[in-house]
Amino acid sequence: MYLTWLDSNSWLLELSNQRVLIDPWLVDALSFGNLDWLFKGYRPQERAIPENIDLILLSQGLEDHAHPPTLKQLNHNIPVVASPNAAKVVQALGYTSVTTLAHGESFTFNNQIEIRAFPGSPIGPTVVENSYLVKELATSFTLYYEPHGYHSPQLKQFAPVDVVITPTVDLALPLLGPIIKGYKSALEVAQWLEPQVMLPTAAGGDVIFEGLLTKVLKTEGSVADLRLLFKKNNLLTQVLEPNPGDRLELQLAKRTSVTPK
Repeated sequence: MYLTWLDSNSWLLELSNQRVLIDPWLVDALSFGNLDWLFKGYRPQERAIPENIDLILLSQGLEDHAHPPTLKQLNHNIPVVASPNAAKVVQALGYTSVTTLAHGESFTFNNQIEIRAFPGSPIGPTVVENSYLVKELATSFTLYYEPHGYHSPQLKQFAPVDVVITPTVDLALPLLGPIIKGYKSALEVAQWLEPQVMLPTAAGGDVIFEGLLTKVLKTEGSVADLRLLFKKNNLLTQVLEPNPGDRLELQLAKRTSVTPK
């Protein structure tokens, strides 16, 4: 299994000779509803779009997960697996093969990868987006991805999971509380799933953020803090901290998974 962090929530996952692009924001700026004064993200240099993508996996319909300028540049014939909200984005752009996964549903891609959707991040009062458990069928190696730190207890029945990608720091707004849950949430999901490896997402990297919202956002925790917390709680999970663009080869030990009830 190979993983490349492409900044923010964007990842390239390689397993079973399949290249899966997760929540890509790779070109142009990021803003929500064109409100640049409120929040804007950009890179000093645009990141190259990876070649030979076999599948696009989208967890949310928001711009930092289903980024329209990036999706416009990708080949619209690439198959997409998406949350209902993200599916609407790519369908409107003209993608030809879109599989929508509701919570609890699964999809098998090319008889090699199984993708199962779980409840993820709440977006507003009524919408809950997706998290995903990705399983390599040949080896049973599993990867769990949730970019805002909201983890469903339903995951417990699929433990152990080999790799977890989730935030490791908190981002909070005064009076409103966390918009991204990292530190304690990462500990909780590690206790549930006992992953061999955890990788942080959603923070750091080469991205520059500006706007009114960035002036009031509060960051709490760090990867170093999380490592100490894991040690204190007798967790053997290795917390890696890749640089953007690094291609990591994960050496995973074969384990016996629990059959879901």
